[in-house]
Amino acid sequence: MNTSRHRHLFLTAITFVVFAGVALAAQDAAAGVPRDKTLIELFQTTGPVGYLMLLTSMTGTAFVIEHIVNIRREKIAPTPLAQDLQALIEEEQYDEAIELCDQEGGYLSNLVGSALRLRHAGYNEMVNTLEGAASEETFKMQTKISYLSLIGNIGPLLGLLGTVTGMITAFQKIEKLKAPTPKDLATGVYESLVNTTMGLFIGIVFLTAYFLYKNKVTKMCLSVNLQAVDLLKSMVTKEFGHKAK
Repeated sequence: MNTSRHRHLFLTAITFVVFAGVALAAQDAAAGVPRDKTLIELFQTTGPVGYLMLLTSMTGTAFVIEHIVNIRREKIAPTPLAQDLQALIEEEQYDEAIELCDQEGGYLSNLVGSALRLRHAGYNEMVNTLEGAASEETFKMQTKISYLSLIGNIGPLLGLLGTVTGMITAFQKIEKLKAPTPKDLATGVYESLVNTTMGLFIGIVFLTAYFLYKNKVTKMCLSVNLQAVDLLKSMVTKEFGHKAK
């Protein structure tokens, strides 16, 4: 009940602020007082480059959503899969374990499956194969998140491009005026700088997301690699007569 009341008060306050803002804007317009441009009006001044940056930010947002869904420990190394593989390895059903890895796919399955295929070559060869598979899988995951870095670097460059083209257009308009005023120059400059602001915002957001996911992927891959080695310990004890170190 308290939550509903707080929600009602919050919505009432928001409505009051919105209507107050609209009333003040209308009053200023009627009195001839210049008002600041809205975000939509500022965006419209960015020109074609602004739409490119909008498309770039939408693409980056789609990548972030995809990574939120797919780059998770439970996604690349499901607990039920690990339990099934451990049971099969302890029962020495290695062919069934390999078949399960082929069916499931994914990070953990590729590591364990690659190692089990070379079980007859000895423990060291299994470990080397597992490390090679781990490097390949880690590279794939790092490649996925590298697109965030690309977008984060493209954003500021697009912003700079929009600023330069906007300044060229602004000075061309000023050149055609018989008696340009400082206001004419200031308007063209600040409208051009909107591109720079958008580009910097894109760079900050997506480069931050990239470094966060880079650290997350590194830690998660190391953890899964150790988990894959642990799954082979019981097999090493039975097959080779010593425990894995």
